[in-house]
Amino acid sequence: MGADWNVGLYEAKHSFVWRFGRDLLQVLAPQAGERILDVGCGAGRLSAEIARSGAEVVGIDYSPAMVSQARANFPILSFETQDACTMPYLGEFHAVFSNAALHWIQPADEAAAAMSRALKPGGRLVVEFGGRGNIQVLVDAAYGALKQLGIADPERYNPWYFPSVGEYATLLERAGLEVTLAALFDRPTPLEGGDSSLQDWFAMFGARLAEGLPPGRIPDFMRLVEEYAAPFLFRDGQWTADYRRLRMVARKT
Repeated sequence: MGADWNVGLYEAKHSFVWRFGRDLLQVLAPQAGERILDVGCGAGRLSAEIARSGAEVVGIDYSPAMVSQARANFPILSFETQDACTMPYLGEFHAVFSNAALHWIQPADEAAAAMSRALKPGGRLVVEFGGRGNIQVLVDAAYGALKQLGIADPERYNPWYFPSVGEYATLLERAGLEVTLAALFDRPTPLEGGDSSLQDWFAMFGARLAEGLPPGRIPDFMRLVEEYAAPFLFRDGQWTADYRRLRMVARKT
């Protein structure tokens, strides 16, 4: 994840990130005595859920602010500020887990190689993140708004990596992992915060898209985004993000 997150906004209005991740914990099926690495742990909520199984958890995040919040939330657990592409772990973990983080982490092949190195032989990788077509309406709305506001080539401001099943499976295999489950699926996600929910979402996750604009143009940007996206994503007073998730399970060979 990024290094400059608004942790207060994340905790207050974006709990869906970790709440949806609870379903992935059933796939992970952590066991007492296992050592598990949580990549992109954020404020530590899912790390704590894993720890309740009796497993030993190490949570890492690129954001010092998130790691500080995770330590405050769960002081008895272990959290470290690490870059997932260069983390130093070698054959230490029975499982590597990651929820809603890998679409922020590039180069993706370096992150995959580092996760593979962290696993013991036979260890498992269980990850879920944005897949091909994730938030496509919101991205198209942002590009259109930026072009109307005079920003050429707005694609250069896109911070995300949303691969297809085949693309990411190939990447994992090159890293020495055998893919045993792969699924790409829609997950329409209601946003929290009422009338300001889409603005809050962009402030939290999409601020980089508007980096080329002076601050005084942000209200115009959001107005144009909402005008484009509303026919697709606004119903009965509720904004719903057009999420698509890529879920992968693999084994260290």
